[in-house]
Amino acid sequence: MCKFSEDHKEKIGNTLIYIAERTPQLSKTKLLKLLYLMEEYMVKRYHVPFLAIPFEVWQAGPVAKDLFIDLSDGPFLLKDYVTTETKDSATYIKAIKAFNDDEFSECEIEMMDEILRIHGEKTAKQLVEEVHQKHTLWYTVAKRHGLLEEFANGLSNNSNFIIDFSEELSDCAKEDYLESLAIRQTANTLKSKSTCLKKETC
Repeated sequence: MCKFSEDHKEKIGNTLIYIAERTPQLSKTKLLKLLYLMEEYMVKRYHVPFLAIPFEVWQAGPVAKDLFIDLSDGPFLLKDYVTTETKDSATYIKAIKAFNDDEFSECEIEMMDEILRIHGEKTAKQLVEEVHQKHTLWYTVAKRHGLLEEFANGLSNNSNFIIDFSEELSDCAKEDYLESLAIRQTANTLKSKSTCLKKETC
């Protein structure tokens, strides 16, 4: 199955490279939290998506499920960008080639630098605690759907509920963001289908 178009995969892969190059001992949990914070930053500040990937509400905070699975099993989709190593029951991410900025705007590079400046030296546990705070979207969605008690009591560690970043925006900004998100998602879907068809005919 083609989850991402080649352009989308290139941007995701190079984002992982950028983070891994600048973050020693980058665990999978820490990486996924940094990706969430980057997405949230772009939405709040510029009202546009960054990677335009969904984040689900899990016990360990917001998680991009497709990336979690890929980094747990391989990677496969991202094998040209990073490699993984399991140590002490944790998965660590390492870049396997240099960062390519072709898919990135100047403000996106600045945003990644800012997030890494603020959060890059924090542990995975500290980042999980940060995204669990009461003012966060994770907390809002988890509370709305009765997940806080389930997570706290160990009855569940994940859910299918998606974080809607537009909840943090004014009506005008929300409209801009949702329009931009729809365009990005539609383009990715069309390109990924095209990629799949090309592979099937080879």
